Amino acid sequence: MGMNKLVVLGSINADHILNLEQFPRPGETLVGKHYRVAFGGKGANQAVAAGRSGANIDFIACVGEDDIGERIRVQLQSDNVNINAVQQAAGTTTGVALIFVNGDGENMIGIDPGANAAVTPDYLVRCQQSVIDATALLMQLESPLETVIAAAKLARDHQTQVILNPAPARQLPDELLALVDIITPNETEAERLTGVNISDDAAAAQAAQILHQKGITTVIITLGSRGVWLSERGHGKRVPGFKVKAVDTIAAGDTFNGALMTALLEGKDMDNAVQFAHAAAAIAVTRPGAQPSIPWRDEIDAFLQG
Repeated sequence: MGMNKLVVLGSINADHILNLEQFPRPGETLVGKHYRVAFGGKGANQAVAAGRSGANIDFIACVGEDDIGERIRVQLQSDNVNINAVQQAAGTTTGVALIFVNGDGENMIGIDPGANAAVTPDYLVRCQQSVIDATALLMQLESPLETVIAAAKLARDHQTQVILNPAPARQLPDELLALVDIITPNETEAERLTGVNISDDAAAAQAAQILHQKGITTVIITLGSRGVWLSERGHGKRVPGFKVKAVDTIAAGDTFNGALMTALLEGKDMDNAVQFAHAAAAIAVTRPGAQPSIPWRDEIDAFLQG
């Protein structure tokens, strides 16, 4: 059967995580515990969420010339992600995040983008058939901005729908926003893009209108435990999520985005697609870690049947 195809363009990181009672001061050495390496990066998390939830998905990304990059490629394949366009970038290391987590669950993160910086407009040209053939393109902002803009233009030229998760938060040129069909900021990201503090539903509606005026048809502002503000062509409403006991919220937003795309490409209407994505994210927050917490399709279906 001809399945609609998703292409994700984005980042790959290896997250090195260490738990400490408190953060070290300059010059101080502390003994931590539970050191682990988890595969992350917003692009990879969203690709995995789409793959596990049942999408037909290509991923455009780069890993470094190192062992962990190869391990990540193998893992992505086992998560039902097509990795033909996940190449080794010569002379680079795979993107890395060094994460300290303190006793209060707060984190401090340092990132080296590494091979993610090699996802240049020239690299996109080599992988462009994936975008041309796809039904939808999902992107975030951990790849070079000029590549995100070039990919959005390419998609627009070939009737491929453009979905942007504008994370991490930053201001964006109107040139890019005008190319976006669906945008999925959280409250912080929406405020950065619109100047509106998302304190309540009325503020979310106001921020959504500003984004509509920039040419975006569908605005989905994620509100954490309060669900999302869904605004289509200027008509908005809040769609609540599911109440669960959260362990950590790492990759919850990424899981929401990947699962949302799976549902939309299967032809679900927007309300049902958002419910499906809410369910996937609800499962993810009940488990620790980024990619290890992302659910598979049978788990999402079982949760919705509840």
